[in-house]
Amino acid sequence: MKELSRRLNIPSYPEPIDIGVRVEVPASVMEHVIRVCRDPKFHIYTDTYDDFVRTFCVNHRGFVVKEVYDDIVGVNGHSLGNKQSSNTNFALLVRIELTEPLEDTTAYGRSVAVQATTLGGGQPLLQRLGDLRMGRRSTWSRIAKSLVKPTLRSVTPGDIAMAMPHRIVTDILEGLEKLDEIIPGVASSSTLLYAPEVKFSANRVEVSENLETPISNIFAAGDGAGLSRGLVTAAATGVLAGRGILEKEGLLS
Repeated sequence: MKELSRRLNIPSYPEPIDIGVRVEVPASVMEHVIRVCRDPKFHIYTDTYDDFVRTFCVNHRGFVVKEVYDDIVGVNGHSLGNKQSSNTNFALLVRIELTEPLEDTTAYGRSVAVQATTLGGGQPLLQRLGDLRMGRRSTWSRIAKSLVKPTLRSVTPGDIAMAMPHRIVTDILEGLEKLDEIIPGVASSSTLLYAPEVKFSANRVEVSENLETPISNIFAAGDGAGLSRGLVTAAATGVLAGRGILEKEGLLS
């Protein structure tokens, strides 16, 4: 989207980027929360840096999946209608905002993802939370002792602290500790962390209230354009853009 904006001369600007991990726990840990809300979202501020951390995209009894780009590999998650796992996964994301002289948050996010991909040998990294706390990498033998069995096997057991900046790792650890007060068991030593999960929606396209760009007859919507951060709001921007088009064509009073 950033390259397309540059090519079409559509004004855009960098916004904060979300970088973190995909957390996987036993489904029973999340059951009492899921009964209240299928996709709960928690907003947390960490003690050390006072950074904003959020949960996102909960997949109850779902699966962790790879997210493959041209030169980097990340992770995501999904649920299936006809197949369930014994785990629940969700993203735990740290909000990163950059100021002068480096403002390109997308480039920063890619640099973190490249480092993780390099350490993983082209695969996502997988680490037990207990191993991360102890400052050691995970191995398949250590993961085999865990209460949580990974739903994604095409990964490399490793050390997330080698791939991500200290500040992000600290935020992840502190965020999980706070979350554990609401969801006991989520910060267990057996909890699995997959890295990296990066939400590349940090480049925001300039639009009017009808979501039309300064380039006439080009409308933008959705996460990729930096106008939303999630499925529901992405759908809402699609409705707004559709109304904007209809109004411009004189088809909407």
